[in-house]
Amino acid sequence: MMASRTPACDMSQLAADAIPQLAAFLSELEARNTSPHTRAAYRRDINDLWGFLVTVQRNAWQEVSAVDLKLWLAKRHAQGLAPRSLSRRLAAARAMFKYLRQRELITCDPSQGLRLPRATRQLPAVLEAEAMPQLLDRPSQDPLEIRDLAMLELMYGCGLRLAEVCGLDLHDIDLSNAEIRILGKGQKTRINPLGDASIRALRRWLALRSDYATPTESALFLSQRRSRISPRNVQERLNRLARHNGLSGKVHPHMLRHACASHFLQNSSDLRAVQELLGHENLSTTQIYTHLDFQHLAKTYDAAHPRARRSTS
Repeated sequence: MMASRTPACDMSQLAADAIPQLAAFLSELEARNTSPHTRAAYRRDINDLWGFLVTVQRNAWQEVSAVDLKLWLAKRHAQGLAPRSLSRRLAAARAMFKYLRQRELITCDPSQGLRLPRATRQLPAVLEAEAMPQLLDRPSQDPLEIRDLAMLELMYGCGLRLAEVCGLDLHDIDLSNAEIRILGKGQKTRINPLGDASIRALRRWLALRSDYATPTESALFLSQRRSRISPRNVQERLNRLARHNGLSGKVHPHMLRHACASHFLQNSSDLRAVQELLGHENLSTTQIYTHLDFQHLAKTYDAAHPRARRSTS
């Protein structure tokens, strides 16, 4: 009789304390105000790494070599993992080994010197400037649509992330000074100007907000359940508005942030100002919009310049 095969352990289900020092590492990330999404991603990636290390008989971080890490990444690459996902896993491993090295729990860092081929950066989808009035200038008397339009004006006018607009409180808005206080990634705060369209949309919503708010609720944007609106709700409402306004394809909230940056750059060419507006820590992150701006220039050139026009014969 053939012996039954024992199924492989699903390492993604391990508790943090089942992997040496992982719980302490995650606690330090939390103390540094790292976003919950980053912590969750690092936990998954370290789980995956440890699962691989167990299969090659490594039982402690001190036993891990650079060759082990290369084999891990090569195996995931062979399984079809995208270059950006591989880069994120390597970043998680580096962060883990840096933590261990700083606490003298290992004598050398096997992740040092490891490099991956540079991933081709995918350009974000952006709504054309001509589509924005179609989406945002919709007259409405529906209170929830008025709320939705105020949120969309902020995402487009101020370049807000989805989490940032959902996290806004009443005291973050200063209409008299035309300013908005934004709590961004890593708990970093930035102050952005409010445009006239955003102010008008906010005033319309604020006149109705009390119908949805409890006396102690601080959130700026509320759901029908009288609580802070959720990211999922914003996504669904944006798609609904886009369909009703005749926009084709799936429209997601981050497209408004991308549109803000791209349209701002097209009209100002001030990359540093775009960096500050979006709250990017590194200018290299903002530079992707220069590629979008060039695409816009190339498209305009092809359409308008006599020497660029293709013969139809």
